[in-house]
Amino acid sequence: MDILQTANERMEQLAALMNKDTKQKVSADQKVKVGVDLGTSSIVFVVLDENNVPLFGAFEFADAVRDGLVVNYRESVEVVKRLKDRAEKSLGISLTHASGAIPPGTIGNNKKVVANVIESAGMEALYTIDEPTAAAAVLDLKDGAVVDVGGGTTGISVFKDGDVIYTADEPTGGTHMTLVLAGYYGVSVEEAEENKRAQKESSEHFSVMRPVVEKMAEITRVHLEKSPSEPLYIVGGASAYSQFKDTFESYLKMPVFQPNYPQYVTPLGIAMSSGSGNL
Repeated sequence: MDILQTANERMEQLAALMNKDTKQKVSADQKVKVGVDLGTSSIVFVVLDENNVPLFGAFEFADAVRDGLVVNYRESVEVVKRLKDRAEKSLGISLTHASGAIPPGTIGNNKKVVANVIESAGMEALYTIDEPTAAAAVLDLKDGAVVDVGGGTTGISVFKDGDVIYTADEPTGGTHMTLVLAGYYGVSVEEAEENKRAQKESSEHFSVMRPVVEKMAEITRVHLEKSPSEPLYIVGGASAYSQFKDTFESYLKMPVFQPNYPQYVTPLGIAMSSGSGNL
């Protein structure tokens, strides 16, 4: 059986719901799980039932987080509030609990900010886990490595017997891909970002961004030398280009696995790690 079969089934279910606002009423006593992913280019809100079946998914593009750190607290809270309101109207229940995630290695007040955003949006923050661990939950990964390519950073976590034994997070992500596009085509960063999102199958765009992707692969290679592990999975919105996985495989000379809709893996994993959201 395809090792990604279960993960892909979940991703297909979530993608079918994303930003659809379908009316899927939930009984007041049904337990649900809520995940909030504060990303560099978007904020994603996911609701699952107690068996991890997606019930609701929505996102808004937002410039509220950079390199894994919340730089616009007010915007982050306002976006989460709007997404929460949409979910509650769609499901017909009140959501009072949620979990969030941070890049690996985040410490101190930076770690607390994600929980503060969730609580300022009117929910109790249950858990704050690191992003690759959230992804590993979706992949049911016990042994191997996860590379989470976000907007600002490339995060790597190595797992053994279900435990994280090595983590790293370095600058270089989707934002850097956008900057290269903007410079090459002589357009604004905003226009380059819109074009990047709209043309994920463009070979011309990817050829311009390939050196950035190869830098991400080099970051991965260096850290895997310190803590060798297989299999290797790639997730994260910046990796959604169809040529991304092949570039990693060619550079690293090893098999690389990537689930469908990699941009939704971490949000789904955050929700899976959470507890009841309507207690």
